Amino acid sequence: MPDSAPQQLLHLVIGGELLDLEHNTFKNLDDVEIVGLYPNYASAHVAWRAKAQSTVDNAQMRYFIVHLHRLLDPNQEPAR
Repeated sequence: MPDSAPQQLLHLVIGGELLDLEHNTFKNLDDVEIVGLYPNYASAHVAWRAKAQSTVDNAQMRYFIVHLHRLLDPNQEPAR
């Protein structure tokens, strides 16, 4: 990888309605929303916050940030 290319730490934002508040099990997988794929945590967090705040009236709705870069390269050291 060229030294000038920025490091990509891919993050996925997804969400949907949960069965209950005790578990992260979606009520209907067909209704899970893929908000987007982001090149870093900061931009994923902005998208996550916007979606979470837009559904604040539904206590069963949850959005998550998935650290795809950790799944793609599990031996990668976390940034500090």
